[in-house]
Order: sequence, then C-alpha cells, then structure tokens
Amino acid sequence: MSTPSPRVSRRHLLVGALGLAGATALAGCGSFGRDARVREWNLFGGGDGARLLQIHDKFVAEHNDIAFEAHTLAWGPPFYTKLAMSAAGGRAPEVATLHLSRLKGFSPSTMLDPIPVDLLAKAGITEQDFLPETWRKCHVDGRLYAVPLDQHPFVLYYNTDICEKAGLLGPDGRIKPVKGVDAFFEMLRAVKDVTGKFAASVETTNPWRIWWTLYGQLGGAFFDESGQEFVLDDNKALEALQLMAKLSADGLTPKSSDYPALVAQFTNGDAGLSFNGEWEVTTYQTAKLPFSMAPFPVVYDVPKFAGDAHTFVMPHQAARSDEDTAATVEYIAWMLKNSADWAAGGHIPAYQPVVESREYLELKPQAEYRSVAPDVLFDPDAWFSGSGAQLQNEAGAAFAGVFSGRTTPRQALDQFKAATRKLLDTPSPV
Repeated sequence: MSTPSPRVSRRHLLVGALGLAGATALAGCGSFGRDARVREWNLFGGGDGARLLQIHDKFVAEHNDIAFEAHTLAWGPPFYTKLAMSAAGGRAPEVATLHLSRLKGFSPSTMLDPIPVDLLAKAGITEQDFLPETWRKCHVDGRLYAVPLDQHPFVLYYNTDICEKAGLLGPDGRIKPVKGVDAFFEMLRAVKDVTGKFAASVETTNPWRIWWTLYGQLGGAFFDESGQEFVLDDNKALEALQLMAKLSADGLTPKSSDYPALVAQFTNGDAGLSFNGEWEVTTYQTAKLPFSMAPFPVVYDVPKFAGDAHTFVMPHQAARSDEDTAATVEYIAWMLKNSADWAAGGHIPAYQPVVESREYLELKPQAEYRSVAPDVLFDPDAWFSGSGAQLQNEAGAAFAGVFSGRTTPRQALDQFKAATRKLLDTPSPV
C-alpha cells in the first residue's frame, strides 16, 4: 500500500538509522576477521522499531568482531523500491527484512542471493526448526532465499471485562471458542448488548484481511495449482462479502472505520472485540486495557487466518565477501535464537525451539494464539500481491463500500476482479 493505514500506529514512517554500531575484533572475542561487516535494512517503526533497537544492542554487545549497522526505512513501497534499486545495482546491504508474501514477486533469482544452507547448519539452524509450509515458501526453484523470523496472523482481541459481562469467558478467564456463522453472530450480539455501541472494531476502509480470512475459511482459491490461472470462486467470495455487509448492517461493526479508529474503538470500550493483526498488543498493554487475545473464530469450515511472515533475505551484491556472508548468517541465526524478545511485540516466532520455550509460553497474551501458525494464509503469489502491495489496495477500494452500504457485494466483487485482471495483464516492473 502506498500509504498503509494498518501501520499508522505501529510503524511510524521512520527514515534513517535505527542503530549504528561498529567494533574492532578483539583477541578471543569471536571467529570473524577485523573487516567482517553486516549492514541491515528493515521497515520496523513504532513499537517494533524500538524493540528491534534493544535486540540489536544485545547483538552488538555480544559480537565485538562484527561491524554492524541497522537502518530503518519507510514501510511499504518506499522500502521495497529502495531495496530493489540497491539490489539491481549490486550495492545492497548484507541482510534485509522481506515479507514472505513478497518473496516470489521480488524476482529472487536476480534481486536476492541464495542463503547458504551449509553455513546456517553450522550456526545451528536447519529445516527441522521451522514449520514445513513456511520453510517451503522460503524456497524458489529449489534454492533457499529467505529465513523466517516470525508469523503475524489475523487474530481476535477481546476486552476481558466486557466479555465477562457478556457471558463469553470460560472458567479459565479465556474467551470460549466459537465455531460457525450462527455462533459467531451470537458472540457479537452479546458483546454489543454490553457496549451499547459496537461488538467489534475492524478496519473497513481496507478490509482485505477479514475478507481473505473468511474466503480462505470457505476453501476459496485465488490461483489454480499451477499458480498461473486466476480462479477466484464467485460464490465463496460473495458469501464472505455478504457476511461483512451483515456485520455493519446489524450495527455489530462500524460502517466506516480507518486503522486509527479501529484501535481507538477497542481502546475506549466502544467495541469489546477487535479483528486485527497481532501487532497492537503493546499499544493495549501500554493503555492498561483489560484484554487478552485468541485465534480469530473459525466462522466457516477451514481454519485459515490471513497473515504473513517477516523473513531475512540477502539482497544481491556484486561482490559479497565470505567474511561478510559468514557474519550475516551469524546475525540471522542469533536473531532466531533470541526471537522470544521479538515475540513480546505479538509476532509468533518462526523458530520452533523458541515457540516451545518456557520464555515464550509464559508471554501472555502473546502465546495464546500460537496454535494458528500452521494455518496462516499468505497472500497470493504474484508481483502485485503481499503486504503493502497493490492487490490489497484494490481490495480496499472495492470492499470498503460493502461495509458502508455504498456498494453491493456483487458490485464490489466485480470491481475487485476487474482490477485484479488488469494487474495480471501488467508485466512485473521488477
């Protein structure tokens, strides 16, 4: 997205250095030579950016033998454009953040260097440390081009005070799971009866994530098995849109709500539930809100939840040195092994030894929705798809009117399909 509203509160568009550290190798301090260098580019602002700075400080303190620099660039298209330009010129940083949903559309064979699997293994990182499907998606043409750091799914936030009054909490104080359309609406009506306003806050100005979740739970496909033919299922797409229309028509969600409003409605108690990515946990903890988190309900038949993963990639360099490569792999491995610190911001660690660790399991509510990790539904594989990409913009333009009542689900779907076909007919700019 050119100006991604879902990131306004969590990803302030920071441009500049997140941290800058260089160190001369000291005798006995490590195995890297004096000139080993790792320059890292990321797109994390807000709470994520502050947390990453603290984690990087720890990395630098433990690695006097690596000259390390970290830089944060503006989230979304500005980041990916600059990264592509640097890779095309062979003058890229040693390592960068990339959304896994953007990997195949980034032209990895020309813009990225393969991750050396042998060096990863020497650093203690192997395929067995990750969920199989996530690890598979990190490969293109049989070569590893990305290493996953986390997963960030669409989840359910709930105000524990409001939900207790609504009779939705179990004896353990957690929200009772609901399954199916009827149970989903019963839960929402019970919350609305307590708040007197809305049941749930959701971003209606770009409702891609809720639509993609519902469509995925219906078993809907976007491309055929070859990944080439557009095969959107009209009946399933319409069913998801009709449910979204009913949410607002029944007053269970706002008719119009941008991302800041989504956060505010849950924070001030106008809504007892919130449908969103898991990254706002720090916001609500800072506000001292009585809340917890759970997987988004399985409204239809298939447990699928829109989401993505942050990964580490090695952008193409014209002459990458062996020392820098080894130091880069050490950085990636260290970040994975220390990703419980990163998980405090809400993201589910991709590195399974951390997922199973006591440190992570004791994080509340961050560990309460970890079960959805195998069922995260990534955006379709296309150059115009993925976090912050054009497909989500087109979905927002088409589907926002379903909540507001300006367009029917049929009109919205026709608009979205026409826009998608236009994108399919447009050559990738990368």
